[in-house]
Amino acid sequence: MKKYLFVAVLIFSMLLTACSSKDETGGKSSDEKVAISIWHNFAGDDLRAQTVRGIIEQFKKDNPDVKVDEQAIPVDGYRQRISTVAAADELPDIFLTYAGSFTDEFYEGKMIQPITALLDEHKDWRDGFLANSLEVYDYDGEIYSAPVAMSATSFLYYNKKLFEENNVEVPKTWDELLMVIDVFNEKKITPIAMGNQAPWVAQSTTFGAIADRVTGSEWFMKAVEQDGASFTDPVFIEALGYFKQLVDANAYQEGANAIDNTQAEQYFAQGNAAMMINGSWTISSLAASVSEDVLANIGVAVVPSIPEGEGKQNTITGGPGGGFLLNSKTEGADKDAALDLIYALSNADAQKAIAETNSMVMYDVDVDQSKVNQLFYDAFNLVREVEYAPVYDLYLTAAAGEAINLGLQEIMLGKDVESVAKKLQEAQSKK
Repeated sequence: MKKYLFVAVLIFSMLLTACSSKDETGGKSSDEKVAISIWHNFAGDDLRAQTVRGIIEQFKKDNPDVKVDEQAIPVDGYRQRISTVAAADELPDIFLTYAGSFTDEFYEGKMIQPITALLDEHKDWRDGFLANSLEVYDYDGEIYSAPVAMSATSFLYYNKKLFEENNVEVPKTWDELLMVIDVFNEKKITPIAMGNQAPWVAQSTTFGAIADRVTGSEWFMKAVEQDGASFTDPVFIEALGYFKQLVDANAYQEGANAIDNTQAEQYFAQGNAAMMINGSWTISSLAASVSEDVLANIGVAVVPSIPEGEGKQNTITGGPGGGFLLNSKTEGADKDAALDLIYALSNADAQKAIAETNSMVMYDVDVDQSKVNQLFYDAFNLVREVEYAPVYDLYLTAAAGEAINLGLQEIMLGKDVESVAKKLQEAQSKK
């Protein structure tokens, strides 16, 4: 009997010890590591991807008591993977997001929690972001992410040598742009390279910048909400008319709707076109495919102003890019570690390291000129001086985005602007 009593007491003692070893916040034993998971799409061999993964590796070394489960998912499949685990309520503790509707869905589903306290704790870091950088991640007064990238879609690239040889200045106004187009057409040089086979290009790189100069961002957002503005309003017809002016002036090479954006970039780089309106991605694309001499011959500016327009003129379409979100279920010591990792990935040092891979960031950082190419250096300093205008398809419904994209393609083939405006309005009104 005593033997059985001893065994029972021993078992009870073991259970009591096990229970007492649990911490108060969530049940981890005292010798169990804090464990967090992070998913992102920096899976490639490019310098930016290597840099981000390197920051995570350094965090692991600096925090040996934290177990970090990292998944680097290729860009093409990332959105689908995240959407799939979100539907199953199995999101990682930290995951990369995109500004706009992608983040909206996680917020509306109560799947994420704010990082406002982290920003308040590091006020110098918070103050280093460029104007309006954090607004896209602001929901009801709380900040849910800090951008580690910038999306700039409407740089005016130009061939310095062609401009010098033909005694023309980089256009600053619409009338100057039309004059420059005429000069290059007379010289049998394509004025502006465009690859609009995937029809988002004309909208994202060119039309959005023109339209914002004509209508202003406030009008556009009202039209998006269908609140006191319509895409059949005269001011929007006027905006489409400016794009048609470029088409009618033979600004683009023949068959621009039949070649893709990469082909257009090469067409421009080879000296076949004097200008190209394109995004920040062109910098890394050309840096990987052309010589340093060719790259050094490319200048960068903003789309010319339209003085009689209602909008701000010194703008570039785009704004904050991706940032990291924190799972609403992450708590206790895991949450503290996750916030530390988010800070490591997006603080001033991280922003500088990412920028010095020739990648745009929404942060006021001085890059080491010796670590980046001249085109990036010039473009990054330019974006630090301008404001941002909305990219149309980030705010329109999917159907309306398709309507304007295909509509611009049709205008390039001779269609009238009124019919394009009507289709866009019909699509957006069904939101």
